[in-house]
Amino acid sequence: MRHLIRNPLAQTLLAAALSAASLAAQAFPNKPVTIVVPYAAGGSTDVLARVLAEAMTRDLGQQVIVENLGGAGGTIGTSRVTRAQADGHTLLLHNMGIATAPALYSKLAFDVRRDLEPIALAGDVPMILVRSKGFAPATLADFIAHMKAKPGEVRFSHAGVGATSHLCAMLLLQTTSTEATLVPYRGTGPALQDLVAGNVDVICDQPVATGPHIQAGMLKGYAVATRERLPSLPDVPTFAQAGQPGFELAVWHGLYAPRGTPQAVIERLNKSLRTALSEPALVKRFTDMSVIIPPADRLTPDALRQHTTAEIKRWDPVIKAAGAKAE
Repeated sequence: MRHLIRNPLAQTLLAAALSAASLAAQAFPNKPVTIVVPYAAGGSTDVLARVLAEAMTRDLGQQVIVENLGGAGGTIGTSRVTRAQADGHTLLLHNMGIATAPALYSKLAFDVRRDLEPIALAGDVPMILVRSKGFAPATLADFIAHMKAKPGEVRFSHAGVGATSHLCAMLLLQTTSTEATLVPYRGTGPALQDLVAGNVDVICDQPVATGPHIQAGMLKGYAVATRERLPSLPDVPTFAQAGQPGFELAVWHGLYAPRGTPQAVIERLNKSLRTALSEPALVKRFTDMSVIIPPADRLTPDALRQHTTAEIKRWDPVIKAAGAKAE
């Protein structure tokens, strides 16, 4: 049975609220939109965000700006977005690291599932294990054998506790029953600079950032965590081809808004993201960077909501088994 609102004042207030929401959506965006990337500039998520921002600028008719706010495994930037005005002008582009924060941090200033409004998945990027040119083990098998022979000697860099490179490192060490010294950085950019300089030995990260260094001959690729080789890096074998079958890992990226953002604004942002992901120029750039665009049925707010929840459940036991903690 349908319940009607008969109080004239209540009807007036409801109508006013609906009208205000409608007008807000129609006026959106009325100023530049900021996409917060919770990692340092130069990293994989940063590069992906800047390509998206350029395409979304064309669709929204307002400048889309990328702001880097790194630190604490992405939680500082995430916290900033959860406190931002919920009008759609401040967004968060995060990767799968957002799903590991609840397990890594005993105290968080936000609740991932409560304080963010999903917009859509933005792309999946496979991980690749990369070594410094001066690091002696030449193949994946040599590298694993080296870690087993000299536990803890290898300097395994990553972009900070909870970053995708940290997660990949933990998963790989667990899978191969090996030990290494994990060396954290404030983002992928600084970690890659030290890897190129030979100050650390390896990193497991996304080809968005590592690919250009491999193509330029500054770094060497051990293996990619995909079932097939990447077109952009045809000389790098898969983990299975390199003798480590079953190790597959792709990093997903999602776009979020603060809790309470009007539904009409979420729908407009979702439309803008889907339009950007269909642009031939962006598709080519993503392909060149080995970014996989999700199919249409995964490009919805609800799909990202379900995926985020599932990933939180997936990574919780991995992190607990590794004994990883961040404060």
